[in-house]
Amino acid sequence: MLGLAAVAAVAATREENLKALRGRIEALNRDLEKKEGSQREARDALRDSERAISNVNRALTRLAAEARQVRAEAGRIGEQRELLARQISRREAAIERILVASASTGAPDPLRVALSGSDPADIGRRLYYLGQISRAAASLLAEQRAAIAELERLAADARSRAERLRAIEQASRADRDKMLAERRERQRLLQALAADIRKNRKEIRVLRADEARLARVIEAIGASLASTKDSFSLLRGKLRLPVAGELTQRFGTPRGAAGTEAKGVFIRAPEGRPVRSIAGGQVVYADWMRGFGNLLIVDHGESYLSIYANNESLLKELGDAVAPGEPIATTGSSGGNEETGLYFEMRHLGRAFDPLRWVKLK
Repeated sequence: MLGLAAVAAVAATREENLKALRGRIEALNRDLEKKEGSQREARDALRDSERAISNVNRALTRLAAEARQVRAEAGRIGEQRELLARQISRREAAIERILVASASTGAPDPLRVALSGSDPADIGRRLYYLGQISRAAASLLAEQRAAIAELERLAADARSRAERLRAIEQASRADRDKMLAERRERQRLLQALAADIRKNRKEIRVLRADEARLARVIEAIGASLASTKDSFSLLRGKLRLPVAGELTQRFGTPRGAAGTEAKGVFIRAPEGRPVRSIAGGQVVYADWMRGFGNLLIVDHGESYLSIYANNESLLKELGDAVAPGEPIATTGSSGGNEETGLYFEMRHLGRAFDPLRWVKLK
């Protein structure tokens, strides 16, 4: 009887320990849920920041293109100015010749003409020619004034557009710098939360193992007591990877802490490097997605898709047509990725396959 009482006492003590342990696990789970909630909020904030950065970078890309157009237009205006300057010089020379001819000929004095006995018809012709010369001079002077005014208008327009572009670009770059600073702070917060969550999960795994071990012991004690009582398909092997860099993850290898098999490859590359479309097609997705950051998907026909993830910026939007090799994004670490670069997948009929079988690595 004493032996059974001792076993029962041990069982009761261990049952209390088990309850305490379960209480700790529940507390840790509650703390983990709070931190995972904060992590979701941080990821949502990071998503908004990275979307905004992508939009600003796209706007800066468009501004750069517009600036190139303005510079080209300024070059054309310069050529027009040179042409107008030459025309003005020719008109000034013509006006000078007209004025010299008019001064040398002079207008006939009526009294002198009457006393000279000259032919009145000849006098009329001279007066007519002098009138023509005067009108031609006036016309050339008017053309000269109009040319000078047009020249000034073109120059003022070019200056105004250049100043407007500079102001917009400066404001956009200032916004981008502010967003990048916010993103760095959010990434720091997200990394700190991720470290806490990993620590909590590890502790929970250890505690659950202890709980299972203790539960087995109590179960054994209980038993002891009871016993005493398609076209795209032709490009296979001819494609190029979307970005130059180091291949750090291959298709089918474990991806992330969860150890799930990678459906694509990861190419490590510096932030901001151009990501190019592997072939012609149309953008069917361009947005932020949890775990993939700024994500862009291109449809190449015959049910083939190419997928570009973790981008810093998306240079294309939904519905845009893309040409082979055209820049569609820039490399980054959006979506909370620890490395900068590009995560790249290829799919057919929704199923992922190894992109390296379709590309030329050199």
